[in-house]
Amino acid sequence: MPRGLSDIRIIIRGAGDLATGTACRLHRSGFFKLLMTEVEHPLAVRRMVSFCEAIHEGSWTVEGIQSARASSLDEVEDSWMNGIIPVVVDAENAFRIKINPDVVIDAIMAKKNTGTRITDATLVIGLGPGFCAGEDVHYVIETNRGHDLGRLISKGPALPDTGVPGNIGGKTSQRVVRSPADGIFHSSLQIGSFVTKGTVVGNVSGSPVEVAVTGVLRGLIRPGTRVTTDLKIGDVDPRGEPSMCLTISEKAGAIAGAVLEAILMTFNNPIINRPHVLLGT
Repeated sequence: MPRGLSDIRIIIRGAGDLATGTACRLHRSGFFKLLMTEVEHPLAVRRMVSFCEAIHEGSWTVEGIQSARASSLDEVEDSWMNGIIPVVVDAENAFRIKINPDVVIDAIMAKKNTGTRITDATLVIGLGPGFCAGEDVHYVIETNRGHDLGRLISKGPALPDTGVPGNIGGKTSQRVVRSPADGIFHSSLQIGSFVTKGTVVGNVSGSPVEVAVTGVLRGLIRPGTRVTTDLKIGDVDPRGEPSMCLTISEKAGAIAGAVLEAILMTFNNPIINRPHVLLGT
């Protein structure tokens, strides 16, 4: 058992916006031994608030918290010593063996379990659909917008994937920008730009990528990324506030709060110190 909360080793699988919101909340709460794992070519749309950008840029800062790409255990530990969140390319989750984490958080958002097991750490948490609390993880956290967003589930699954994006500013599916073809995505437009319905924000294999609503381009997949037909590659916020592109969303914040709750319940409770003895929600 770790000596204190700051000694707890936490792996977050994925470094997109929800994972990043979680990492920021934990870091601010005194958990400094965080490690985020990603694939070589992340598909994050809300890149301005996603630590996976460190994979390409070398380092990335979100709301004053810095991340940096690391490739070895020594570099991970150096980042920890300097108050930086390390991000490694580790699709196979090999760093789990290297650092022997106390907590594993699967924030890949694949809508299915890609290999996380309840035996991976003392506390294992899965975000959203694809996990069953009590079987392959200790806790599942609800990620569907609505009454139960951020609810901590200790028995059973989250709500199934509806395939319909959450309502923002009265828009759901219309605000999502999808690839019209297979190929490489090209764009010179910046996140935070104001767009109107029909604006062309880029192209894939010569096919234009248009937005369906007016608002601010809240997210856009990294230009040069290989994409597939119908893949989500952009997000328009009809509320039209550019500053929201640069800050962690209310959804990410709600999820991060639930993760923090689960960790504190497990490691900072003098009575309950194992998640599997908790009553179901």
